[in-house]
Amino acid sequence: MEDSTDQITSPLIPSRSHERPSSSSTSPPPEENSPIPQVALTVPTTDDPSLPVLTFRMWFLGTLSCVLLSFLNQFFWYRKEPLSITAISAQIAVVPLGRLMASTLTDRIFFKGSRWEFSLNPGPFNVKEHVLITIFANSGAGSVYAIHVVTVVKTFYRQHMSFLVSLIVVVTTQVLGFGWAGIFRKYLVEPAAMWWPANLVQVSLFRALHEKEERTKGGLTRTQFFVVAFICSFAYYVFPGYLFQMLTSLSWVCWVFPTSILAQQIGSGLYGLGLGSIGLDWSTISSYLGSPLASPWFATANVAVGFVFIMYILTPICYYWFNLYKATTFPIFSDGLFTGKGQKYDISTIVDSNFHLDPAAYTRQGELYISTFFALTYGVGFAALSATIVHVALFHGREIWQQSKSSFQEKTMDIHTKMMSKYKQVPEQWFVLILVANIALTIFACEYYNDQLQLPWWGVLLACGIAIFFTLPIGIITAITNQTPGLNIITEYIIGYIYPGYPVANMCFKVYGYISMTQAITFLQDFKLGHYMKIPPRTMFMTQVVGTLVASVVYLGTAWWLLETIPEICSSSQSFWTCPSDRVFYDASVIWGLIGPRRIFGDLGHYSSVNWFFLVGAIAPVFVWLAVKAFPQHEWIKLVNMPVLIGATAYMPPATAVNYITWIIMGFLSGFVVYRYKPEWWRRHNYILSGALDAGLAFMGVLLYFSLGQHEISLNWWGNDLDGCPLAQCPTAPGVSVEGCPLFT
Repeated sequence: MEDSTDQITSPLIPSRSHERPSSSSTSPPPEENSPIPQVALTVPTTDDPSLPVLTFRMWFLGTLSCVLLSFLNQFFWYRKEPLSITAISAQIAVVPLGRLMASTLTDRIFFKGSRWEFSLNPGPFNVKEHVLITIFANSGAGSVYAIHVVTVVKTFYRQHMSFLVSLIVVVTTQVLGFGWAGIFRKYLVEPAAMWWPANLVQVSLFRALHEKEERTKGGLTRTQFFVVAFICSFAYYVFPGYLFQMLTSLSWVCWVFPTSILAQQIGSGLYGLGLGSIGLDWSTISSYLGSPLASPWFATANVAVGFVFIMYILTPICYYWFNLYKATTFPIFSDGLFTGKGQKYDISTIVDSNFHLDPAAYTRQGELYISTFFALTYGVGFAALSATIVHVALFHGREIWQQSKSSFQEKTMDIHTKMMSKYKQVPEQWFVLILVANIALTIFACEYYNDQLQLPWWGVLLACGIAIFFTLPIGIITAITNQTPGLNIITEYIIGYIYPGYPVANMCFKVYGYISMTQAITFLQDFKLGHYMKIPPRTMFMTQVVGTLVASVVYLGTAWWLLETIPEICSSSQSFWTCPSDRVFYDASVIWGLIGPRRIFGDLGHYSSVNWFFLVGAIAPVFVWLAVKAFPQHEWIKLVNMPVLIGATAYMPPATAVNYITWIIMGFLSGFVVYRYKPEWWRRHNYILSGALDAGLAFMGVLLYFSLGQHEISLNWWGNDLDGCPLAQCPTAPGVSVEGCPLFT
């Protein structure tokens, strides 16, 4: 244990003689494995500490993957149908490149005999290099949330924000989470119970790409299965991606009743309740909730119950029966901002020259309204937050206390934690240094550039306090269920009450309070992936920091280029660059920042009763906890997870009903049917199938855009009419006149 090193002293790989001891692969006794069945079936219990890790190949391919993914994800982010290219695409693409470099680069040893001895080619391309490249690439996967602030200020409010200020906000929000990620490693990485289901997709794929496997008669190896599934996914996406886009949402109810607003409100998968709709498109299935193949069945079931209750019970009752909050004056499913007469609210008329709310203009323009469903989603967001705190306290409080005590004592470790104990850990001081430096830089930026950011210094400290407080409970929920409750609503709520009328301050507070926590969760998830694959922690840390910095710069550079070069980007006149997620972010900044929650959800607004959801969320886990105590023989009760169930619709909008319906169906088939009745097939192929579907979609999506979409070559026929439910967005209240909708009298 003492003589193993982390190779962090050199930017390239030392030669074999200066690595860890050249031991052979080690493995635990055959009876020892993870207590989590999915982990035991997927994660190897072997390690070869002698494998080179910080190689030239890793740095080159990791940087290349990170830059490409960052550029492409930001490039596609502003589309009407955003495309998210995951790290799995890079995970697959770098394998032939890594092997090519291993076969062609010189194996000459530079600075031989010195401390800085290294080789460009220390041997065959290995799985640990591959894991680090994937973690590097993961920094460029998904999106950088702080880009929303830049986009909204520049395109929706049309105000000034310099590139330097934008860069400081992006970098600090992305890196800040490292600080408390380090604090919570002992709680969220080392315990076996914190198993992070999403990581098993990548672990399974790593094994398929690196382990030699004999093909059974009449069957396929895992690598062959991946290739077949990848080709099928790649070829199929040309239909929903270009030729027959209606496959994104097949809403047959609308076709049966082409003139009925009620039927289209009920049946539309994109603009209504989605009853009977289905999406035959992997991007529809995985775009917001992630891969359903990676979700444990109990978590999928919780999401399903929550979605059905909110979408098919609560929303119709509030809309059709009670006409709650003048519901029928507005569409049944919308994130729009409206006047009391059902017309779109002109926000520009209530902003003064100092970029604050003009109270007199707001009085003249009239109060702002939102759709009843939009109000309910804020309510369930309140409930999910309070439910998370109570659930973790009741069901995991003792574990947290025991883990806190064991941090200072000799503790029992699972097999993977035992195997990782041979490597040097990342000193706590490194995390503290990053935390202090980022907070200091953020406070300086907010004070010095207050005319652009509006957020005072105390707002930065308050946002960080909220993020630290919620990282542990939300991390536990994510590590067990693969679902992450968000802090976006509560952060908007708090700063909106304390500091109303300042929309940029509200957005900045949200990204510092919410995204720094989310980034901490992401870093912890990557740490767990490295934990499973036996990557030295210090090497992991270095890769994550460098990858995050590279991704931040590329994301902002790409966004800035698009915002400066595409005319009227994000405007209503656009048909392609419509920026759906940025529009939701803008609407939230108006509700919580510009106008303020007191005028919407407080004593001056129409939606004050929504605050009761906080109490509902706090009480709900207590009933489950009491039921577990009263009926211990019923194991299924323990699987009821109120934070996930209540927060099921947290992604709606911009997520729609068809996204949830198809995700739940796929999750049921994988997590329940196949896992129960074909466990061997599930073990060998489930996670590999998920990765192949992601990769095939990503590569075809990129190909379609650069070959056809960039040149605006489109097919205009009924099969490319998304959803086919034009009346689903119409109000049903008498006397409300909206263009394209019939008038009820």
